[in-house]
Amino acid sequence: MSMKRTNVYADPEDLALIKEAAKRRGIPEAEIIREGIHLAAMANRVWDEPLDWPTFEGSGEPVTSDEITSVVAREATGR
Repeated sequence: MSMKRTNVYADPEDLALIKEAAKRRGIPEAEIIREGIHLAAMANRVWDEPLDWPTFEGSGEPVTSDEITSVVAREATGR
């Protein structure tokens, strides 16, 4: 993966924490900063399409494993 150089301003206390963590983990400080940038980028990502979660009918009460088995068996046999 190619990298692009950039400059950012950071709180000195945050930089001290990063320095300590990098030393403890035995990795460059830049690696921790890249991880943080990636997490921030993913947390703010806007997807092209809305997430299509399936919906389920019911009361919202937990179901038992027997109820799940019954529904799966019924759907598998097409009845």
